[in-house]
Amino acid sequence: MRIGRIDRKTSETDVRVTLNLDGSGKASITTDIGFFDHMLDHVARHGLLDLEVSVKGDLHVDYHHTIEDVGLCIGDALRAAVGEKTGIRRYGSAVVPMDEALASVTLDLSGRPLLVYSNPLSNRSAGTFALDLVQVFLQALADRARVTLHASVHSAENPHHAAEALFKALGRALREAVEEDPRVKGFPSTKGILE
Repeated sequence: MRIGRIDRKTSETDVRVTLNLDGSGKASITTDIGFFDHMLDHVARHGLLDLEVSVKGDLHVDYHHTIEDVGLCIGDALRAAVGEKTGIRRYGSAVVPMDEALASVTLDLSGRPLLVYSNPLSNRSAGTFALDLVQVFLQALADRARVTLHASVHSAENPHHAAEALFKALGRALREAVEEDPRVKGFPSTKGILE
């Protein structure tokens, strides 16, 4: 099975992540940030990934350290679980509507970390969750998983819907990219390697 397990402890956070790429969408998320738990649950469910996340963070400071460190750990777990990347589809893309919101995520398990992000509601909040933290999470994920990640909210009025559409699209794009394709022999690259 393709599973990544990461434990990371700093003076700011204590994070444990287990990610199973061949799961059924089960999630056990405890970050003590309710909205973030809800968003990560969408990634698991729509990605058919089994995801366990447990965090104790310095939330008395703010949410930033916890959000970023979870992104780093999920990225590390993804990189570990996907391994050498032989026989996978490599690319994934999804466009997801959530009522009036429309978001897309397109990614490449290229080995080249890059985030291109656009969200017209980045200066808004969903409850106490500032939407600029979505970019913080995605940047950390892209850096550690070493993926090229394009994430955009194309239209939205409600901040909750904007974020939810993005996280659902992320799950669906990941599901497609990590899927094993029996027609792919070796690395899905003309270079013969993905790093």
